[in-house]
Amino acid sequence: MRTRRLALTAAAVAVLAAAATACGPENGDGSSAAASPVATAAATAAATTTAPAATPSKATSPSGSASASTATSASAAASAPGTKSGSPGQNCATKDLTFTTRTESQAGGFILITAKAKPGVSCTLPGPHATIAFGSGGIEAANAEQAVGTPITLGGDKVAYAGVNPKSTKGNQEIEFTDVIVAVGKADPDPVSLPVGPTKVDKPVVTNWHTVPKDAVPGI
Repeated sequence: MRTRRLALTAAAVAVLAAAATACGPENGDGSSAAASPVATAAATAAATTTAPAATPSKATSPSGSASASTATSASAAASAPGTKSGSPGQNCATKDLTFTTRTESQAGGFILITAKAKPGVSCTLPGPHATIAFGSGGIEAANAEQAVGTPITLGGDKVAYAGVNPKSTKGNQEIEFTDVIVAVGKADPDPVSLPVGPTKVDKPVVTNWHTVPKDAVPGI
């Protein structure tokens, strides 16, 4: 009987010990265990709250940089100046143009010079009159007009006209030439020589460039 009571007592002690062990963590370390999920949730919430703010910032920055770069490139491309010779806004040179001449009977006779841009070229004839000369000695034509002309942009089928009166005097001191030398300006490195047939020259004069042939008649 005593052995049985001892066994029961031992069993009861084991049960009480088990109960004490079960209750102990709940009332003691249980608060720490319970706080851990809350701390984890708070940390998760904080991370979740922080993440969206960080994510748009990181996502927006490269996108914004790309947009700014694209806009800058487009702006630079749009404002980039032309570099090839004979571009719009750049003064024409004789190498950019095709010239022709013909003799007219108006105003006692004069030479009408036409200038047209070569295919694919667009350039501007400056306002001052054409540079015209005769002979190797360079008998240069003076301006037949008082005012400086308006710059003319040539390209496509557009043509400019200048009129040359080779002999503005009534004397007999003229010299005969068969060619006229044409340049866009005195600094033009490539003047051209154009045939005009036998022409008497004495103190020649030349008009500014015009877009209408009748405006290029010297002396009118």
